[in-house]
Parts: sequence; structure tokens; C-alpha cells
Amino acid sequence: MHKFRQPPKEYSKVFLEDTDRPLPDVINQNTRYMFLATIAKGGKSLIKSCKDLHLNRVVAYKTLRPEFVDDEIEKKRLLREARISAMLQHPNTIPTYEIGRDNRGNYYFTMKLVHGYTLREIMDYRERYDLSQLIEVIDQISHVLASAHAHGVVHRDIKPENILVGRFNEVLLLDWGLAKVWRKDGSTTDDDTHESEAVVHSEESMTGRGKLQGTLCYMSPEQIRRDPNIDFSTDIYSLGSVLYELLTGKLPFDSDMTYEILDMVENQEPAKPSEVTKYKVPKALEKLCLQCLHKEPAARPASMDEILRTLQQNWLQEL
Repeated sequence: MHKFRQPPKEYSKVFLEDTDRPLPDVINQNTRYMFLATIAKGGKSLIKSCKDLHLNRVVAYKTLRPEFVDDEIEKKRLLREARISAMLQHPNTIPTYEIGRDNRGNYYFTMKLVHGYTLREIMDYRERYDLSQLIEVIDQISHVLASAHAHGVVHRDIKPENILVGRFNEVLLLDWGLAKVWRKDGSTTDDDTHESEAVVHSEESMTGRGKLQGTLCYMSPEQIRRDPNIDFSTDIYSLGSVLYELLTGKLPFDSDMTYEILDMVENQEPAKPSEVTKYKVPKALEKLCLQCLHKEPAARPASMDEILRTLQQNWLQEL
């Protein structure tokens, strides 16, 4: 894989005094973690860096914001996110280490702390990277989505902010908190049909054009309509939106107004990538991108495997 520019590698040395230090006779889970800093704040959650005093490593610790710790739906989603990441066990997901309750009884889970850049941060410096580097990221995300779909999981929140390239050039799909899964009888949870509505309303209340675009422009038409039968094809649409932006440096639909973006996603066709960018766009990738962005789910690629076959063709010869 092509190398992305990464933060300086600052390693902590491993010493015998740390590796051989005995555990206390009585393990107190309430004193296991030493909190260091808050590293991310979501609309409903917090991620902190903390030192695991039992294993002597720094990890990421995710919990709900204080105002949501008693929200049953958000608690369920936090557990779902932790368990999905743990159950998928894919190289392109962040490993879950532990799930539990803190000394106040609130849910948390810990996971590997990965340093790197999001795809959004990489795209802010688009000129530094050639297309093959960027498509490699799409290829890796396609692999993890293929695995997730095979396990019956829809991510539902594919966007550049949720794709991380680590310092070892590992590509990771983050934030499975909005994922959809089904019961054994084929039914799903009642709150799933309201998820897109909640996202739209939360984005409307935010200030800043980037925040608005950051979610709505990657949502499929059926996700915006809150279709209760939403399936794996919504991830294919969202991945197509990310691919469009990588090919062109532009979003497939762009506006300052929420209602205009929603209307565009549902009712307008995106311009061909080759017609809106100064970059050369390989025909195979343009065709794939537009197919992913089709309004009708049945007209999109049938599976992530179909997308992977196209990405692994020799499209470089068209550059």
C-alpha cells in the first residue's frame, strides 16, 4: 500500500519492571483506568484516552455524555457498537478490549487507541496524494463492508470522518453506533426507523456548513426517507458518495441548506465526475461511482464483492 504521511512515531519503551509487575491480590475494576484526556466528543458520546493499569497500555475509553447515560436507546446503541466491533474481528475495524460499567453503573467500553488521520483530513490535502493511494482506502473499506454485510450488519454511517488511516497505514472503519442488525426471525428494533430523522434534526441544529455536509451528503435516499426496509445497499450508496468526492474533490450534492441537500439526494442526478473536476477520472471508476449513487437500490452494485472486482481491475491504465 502507498504510504500516507503520518504523525511522528513516538514509542514508549517496554521495561521489565512494567511487564513483570504483579497484579494486586484483589482486583478492583474501579481503579483499573487512569484517565488522561478527552480526545473526541460526539453528539451523544465521549472518547477519552486512559491508561489501563493492569496491562500498562494507553487505550480509548468510550462512554455516553452525562445527559444520555440514562437514555435506554443510546445505552443499547453503545453496547451494540462495542459488540459489533468485537464480533466482526476484521483487520479494518478497531478491536474492542472490554465492556463494562463504571463505579456509577454507567456503560463504557475500551478499544485500541489508533493514531492517524481521517479520510476527511487527508482530503483536505488532496493535492498531496495520487488517486491510487485514495482508491486503496476505498478498497480496504469495501473489504470490511463485505465482511460486515456477510455477517448481517449494515454500517449506515459511511463518511470520510469515519474512515481512519493509521500510522502503520492500516485503514479502519470507525463508529458502528448507527449500525443496523436483525433478529433471528428477520425483524429489527423499533428505533431503527427513526435514526435518519434524528440525524437530520441534529445536523440542522449545528452551526457550520461542514457539519451539515458531513452526514447528509452521504445518506442514501432510502435512509433519508426512513425506509424501514433499509438494507446493505445503503452502505453502497454512501461509499459511492465518498468515492465521488475522492475522484472530484467535490460532493455529489452541495448546498448551504439542509432541505436542498435532501431534495437533491432524493430527486436529482449527480453530474458525471469527469465533468466537474480538473483531475483525470478513469472510466471504470466513474461508471462504478454513478452506479453506486443510483436512486434505486436494486440498480446499484449487487454486493460489495462486485465493487471489489471493479476496484481490483487495472483502471490505472486509464490515467
